[in-house]
Amino acid sequence: MKIGILGYGNLGKGVELAITQNPDMELVAIFTRRDPDKLNINSDAKVVHISDIKNWKDKIDVLIICSGSASDLPEQTPEYVKYFNVVDSFDTHAKIPAHFENVNKSAKENNHIAIISAGWDPGMFSLNRVYANAILPNGKDYTFWGKGISQGHSDAIRRIEGVKNAKQYTIPVEEALQAVRSGQNPVLTPRQMHIRECFVVVDENADKERIENEIKTMPNYFEPYDTIVHFISEEELEEKHSGIPHGGFVIRTGETAGSKKHVVEYSLKLDSNPEFTSSVLVAYARAIYRLFNEGQTGCKTVFDIAPKYLSLKTDEELRKEML
Repeated sequence: MKIGILGYGNLGKGVELAITQNPDMELVAIFTRRDPDKLNINSDAKVVHISDIKNWKDKIDVLIICSGSASDLPEQTPEYVKYFNVVDSFDTHAKIPAHFENVNKSAKENNHIAIISAGWDPGMFSLNRVYANAILPNGKDYTFWGKGISQGHSDAIRRIEGVKNAKQYTIPVEEALQAVRSGQNPVLTPRQMHIRECFVVVDENADKERIENEIKTMPNYFEPYDTIVHFISEEELEEKHSGIPHGGFVIRTGETAGSKKHVVEYSLKLDSNPEFTSSVLVAYARAIYRLFNEGQTGCKTVFDIAPKYLSLKTDEELRKEML
């Protein structure tokens, strides 16, 4: 199947790498808002300015959209599903229903298929929440993120006056994690579940006290949490905090009808958040390609896709090797 990538940041580069591990796929084009002649890529794909994307309408089976959820994906996914089958990783949880409706309408009107919010949360974590809920209807869900770098929170710090660079780690509170795993079913606030740890590089004469206060009192991002701020040099940030690790845990605790207690846990430990997310996107690109060839259209989520559509293996191999 012929794949296109829209956007060549960390996620787009991850998709480019992931395709090399999938022999049924060929990367044919990377679409960018930058000058194509100045974009250095790691494949033989054609680099194309986004203004020419419609000319590739019949040359691409699936377009993987690797843009941001804040402003790009709400516009791009409904627009480009007019011309292509598309996959995105839209991750603003509260806005997923509205995004789904917009994409579904456009996809059906243009006889294409899309899958939105494919990744690890939303995505793989979402699947595991649903499976555990179905099996243990009498129970409670918990999601812990980290230890890992939150790109959105890091960016929020970098927007503060006087900040040159920053990385923010989301860290589960170990006592809360253990209380959940033990089946205590605790009621936990955000502050009781996660710590925010910040490593910040500031301008030479910046007011560190003001910056630390602005971080700790930032609504939604840091104010609801215990937040630790470290001021470090640019060299230390590059040396010790240049990666993008992440992960977390989805846990459901519950009782069966015989009053027996059970704990279901799914966890991820990722060296690279964007490389793992991009690998999920590529697997779901295979799925929508197959569904499209079966005649399906409209918008899908991970809840709609049977596992066999993701796999390189045949049905017979899956039954023999995986079941």
